[in-house]
Amino acid sequence: MAETILPAPAQALVDAINSADTEAFVDAFTPEGFVSDWGTVRSGPDGVRAWAGSDAIGAGAKMTVLSAETEGDTTRIRFGWSSSVFNGESDGIFVVEGDKLASFTIPPAH
Repeated sequence: MAETILPAPAQALVDAINSADTEAFVDAFTPEGFVSDWGTVRSGPDGVRAWAGSDAIGAGAKMTVLSAETEGDTTRIRFGWSSSVFNGESDGIFVVEGDKLASFTIPPAH
């Protein structure tokens, strides 16, 4: 299987989750950055840290990027997720701003 190439800020988020590094996770975002998980938005460093604690790193998450397509500052991914909160596949959208993430969105599945 070919290696999936992500923009550096998106790869930093994946690496932070998989190494259980909350500070690196928060640092992957701009100060105004946010996570939107099925419509629940957590913004700024405190919000991003809270989501990492409740739904990602604090839940023992592991993330595997299955596919990625980048156009401009937006990268759409399909990823596998394993944690105490959710197990399965989801879609995700990264928006990059400079060398950080402006957002990471997990849209609701329909």
